[in-house]
Amino acid sequence: MTEAHWQESRQIVERIVVSGDLVLETPACFGSGEGSSLSDIPLMLDPLEGRGLLTGSSIAGALRTYLRQRECGYWNEGKPESLHNLLFGYQRNAEGEQSWLVTYDALSEQPQVELRNGVALDPKTRTAEARKLYDIELLEAGTRFPVRIELLIPQGKHDPLLQGLAIALQGIERGEIALGVRKRRGFGQCRVTEWRVVSYDLTTTEGLLAWLEQSGEPQIGTHIADLLKVQADLDRREVFTIDAIFGLDSSLLIRSGQGEADEPDMVHLRSRRNGQLKPILNGTSLAGALRARALRIAQTLGEKAKAEKLVNELFGLRIHSSQDKPTASHLVTAETEIVSPLNLVQTRVKIDRFTGGSYPTALFNEQPVWGKGNTAITVRITIQQPTPAHIGLVLLLLKDLWTGDLPLGGEIGVGRGRLTGKRATLTYKRVGDSETQHWTITQDGNGLQVEGDQDCLEGFVTAFVKQVEQ
Repeated sequence: MTEAHWQESRQIVERIVVSGDLVLETPACFGSGEGSSLSDIPLMLDPLEGRGLLTGSSIAGALRTYLRQRECGYWNEGKPESLHNLLFGYQRNAEGEQSWLVTYDALSEQPQVELRNGVALDPKTRTAEARKLYDIELLEAGTRFPVRIELLIPQGKHDPLLQGLAIALQGIERGEIALGVRKRRGFGQCRVTEWRVVSYDLTTTEGLLAWLEQSGEPQIGTHIADLLKVQADLDRREVFTIDAIFGLDSSLLIRSGQGEADEPDMVHLRSRRNGQLKPILNGTSLAGALRARALRIAQTLGEKAKAEKLVNELFGLRIHSSQDKPTASHLVTAETEIVSPLNLVQTRVKIDRFTGGSYPTALFNEQPVWGKGNTAITVRITIQQPTPAHIGLVLLLLKDLWTGDLPLGGEIGVGRGRLTGKRATLTYKRVGDSETQHWTITQDGNGLQVEGDQDCLEGFVTAFVKQVEQ
């Protein structure tokens, strides 16, 4: 009688332990799923010490997804023999294989919590929808998690497992992996800048004892592929990116839901960076404004049904009922710091339209960020697995931002939120192309200058118009 599969030895001959300090570059929320908290989306904290908890399952899921995307492209499933299935295991009907990778839970230092408010906007009126206000708890940027990952290597699978691990960990090394909720809107960006790798040869007595004692001199470096001594240049992702720098024409006010008792009634949204509160442009506000304008452009140029379909493909389906099946957004926005703004408090009063006098008790003050000569706002937009129509629509959105026709934030009716374009870099990477396409757009005294294939950019816009018109 043959032994059952679970009784067979896995013939593990080597263990490799990889560790490093994962640092949040933007705030992140690892939600607990509890509904009894005072906030709508509470943080998951260690119940014993109250520290931030990053579970091993979250780390493994993010690494697996990143490896699959590098190996197969966005939104493509791999075969059972693919690297991500080999490394992380898989289950299909009665067939499957256990993961060779062990990921451990990570606890942060005593966390500093940031509370953000969010609201859904009506695309027609650009006002808040009723009963759509929510708040979310976030771990501040700069929070550290000591992560630890252990790779089990059986006989005959040394090279592919090491290659898969190196590619997966490159996602954290390069800052291309986001963790937690709202990852596609700027939350959860993280990075490991230094790796520590220890290898244990379990075929020798010394190696086995060293693993049991968790001793051994680690190799330290910044590039995980070099430490593991493998090639990790596999990448089948197709992506279009925009990295644009804008000036601020007047003022910008994205309201912060929290503030100190002695602060103005309304303060622009700030987030802690390197221990200091900095004004930011958050990815959720940027994406909301882009989506509303994209729908307006598409419906102006084409049929309503086709316009809504294209916008839902690009930004993800907007859920209206329990029958709607959610889809992920192809468009990813980043949260960025506003550089060198001017902070001034403005006092305002509500006026009675009939008498022309001020309302009693209606005096309030605001503290938006104001633009000056060296104020810079970076807008980062990424489209995963784009179509020419997707790119064409986003180029029209960039034009509206560039000319100040698409304001951001609140109180746009009194002139806030208008940007002025300075410089933009566009890149388009496609599988099969020998080189990545690049464009550079600059605004100077001679007008708008475009470096790169302008006919190609025009072709993207033409493809968008044809798709919504057909």
